[in-house]
Formats: sequence, C-alpha cells, structure tokens
Amino acid sequence: MHMPLTRRAKQGLAAALAAGSALTAFAAAAPAQAGREAGTSVGGSPVTCTSHRPGLADRLERDIATALHGHGKASALALYDRTTATSCAFRAGTAFDSASVVKVTVLGALLRQAAEEHRLLTSREADLAKAMITKSDNAATNALWRQIGHAGIQHFLDLAGMRDTVPGPKGKWGRTQITAGDQVKLLRLLTSDNHVLGERARAYALRLMNRVVPDQRWGTPAGAPGTATVHVKNGWVPLSTNGWRVHSVGVFTGGGHDYGMAVLSQSNRTMENGVTTVERAARAVNRDLNLPKAS
Repeated sequence: MHMPLTRRAKQGLAAALAAGSALTAFAAAAPAQAGREAGTSVGGSPVTCTSHRPGLADRLERDIATALHGHGKASALALYDRTTATSCAFRAGTAFDSASVVKVTVLGALLRQAAEEHRLLTSREADLAKAMITKSDNAATNALWRQIGHAGIQHFLDLAGMRDTVPGPKGKWGRTQITAGDQVKLLRLLTSDNHVLGERARAYALRLMNRVVPDQRWGTPAGAPGTATVHVKNGWVPLSTNGWRVHSVGVFTGGGHDYGMAVLSQSNRTMENGVTTVERAARAVNRDLNLPKAS
C-alpha cells in the first residue's frame, strides 16, 4: 500500500527539521505496511487484489482472508468485476480435482465443436447439455465427454487460454485438474465478445447456468444482490485423499452487475463443511463488490 506523501514543509521551516520529519514518517510507515501484509495472507499465501474503486482492493483482501481463515492451505479463489476494474487472486494457480465444475468446460467444448462444424446442437446434445448443467447429471457428462473426445476438450482449453487445466485421464472428467485462475478465464469468456464462443453460444451456456435446480444453487450465489441475474455451477466429491472437494463458480450479470468468481476447496471433512467455506468467501465478495459508492 502506498503511504500518502507529507505536505511540502511550510515556508521558513529549517531543512534539518524537514529531513527529520521525513525520517519519522518513513519509520512510522513500516509497521503499518507489515500489519497490512499480515492481515491479507492465509496459511502463508497472500490474497492480492487490484481495483479502480478507492479502498475496494484493501477491503476485499482483508475480508477474503478473514473468510478463508483456517482453510487457507486447502482453498483457492479468483474473481473479476468489470464495473470497478477489480480482480483478486488467492492461490489461483493451485491445482484441484475438478469434480462437476468441469461441466461448464465440457459445455464450452461442445459449443465450440458444433460451431467449427457449422451446425446447431442436435436435440440429443441439447438434452444432454441441459441435464449436465442444470441437474449436474453424470451420465449426460459421460456421453458428451466421450463424444467430444480428449482432443476436442484440449482444443477448447487451448483456444480459451486455460493453460493450467489438464483433462482427466481415461474418461475420468471429475479428476480434471483445474485452477481458480483458469475457471475465471472461462467465466470471462462466457460474458464478453471473443473469437472462441459466439454470442448465441455464450447466451445458451449462461441460460443453462441460470436454470440450475434449486438444491444446487448454493456456493457463489450466497449473499448475491437481488438485482443480479445469477449463473452458477458447483462440484462436490469425496475422495480417499484430501477429503471432500467442494467448488463453486458463478457469474453475476444484469442490473448493472458484471462480475464472476471461482472458489475451490478440498480437505473438507464433510460436504457441508466445504459449502460453509465456499459460502463464507462468496458472501464477503458479494457484499464488498456491492457496497454503495462513497459520496
């Protein structure tokens, strides 16, 4: 954090006194900077934010660190907000088993494949895509993963710039390695003009994410403003190592909102523990991004 510069010494002030004041100010600044860094790291990893809105980056860093306290070594977060030119990252390059959040990637790959073949989705593909996203249907995902193929999934990842995402081996899409940073790249892709997915494809994907069944609308929507249109996809799975993986990605549009976030977690004793961790972070982000502007 940059400390404010002192005013130019008043006219007639001795040069020695001015120099002494500057040294005093420098000495006083050091503890404040150290305190800020200590307050915005979790488990030894920093929470880093930037924003065009004064004070917002500091607030987000502090509140995200507080929300993830005690779970810092087993969680990750990334977010963007175009309205305030804000971005945050916490362990955003750390790999996690994807569980079902990878289904948004599968949908993107399907839509890209259809576009390259100059066609619309078939009725079968549309039914499978709807079940995969709105109900998190695994059988539908199996079918689409096989159809698209490893090469098709990787082709989409390459186009999307999701360089840290590694498709799961031998059809095990739930073991795809993902990062919070790459998930936010995907969310940005779904909400802006680009050469990977056309306008109709993006609108279709967001519409499905907006229609996720009620009992799967936990996670990143926690604390979202009522004026926002919420698009979400969650993932949850227990594995023999590192406990429950519980993840949530969400996009918030309409009503002047244009932001998205990914919150990933593992080593949760139960699914409920994971949901609690994810929602603590999501509430902090949703609250801070939607505070009234200072007058």
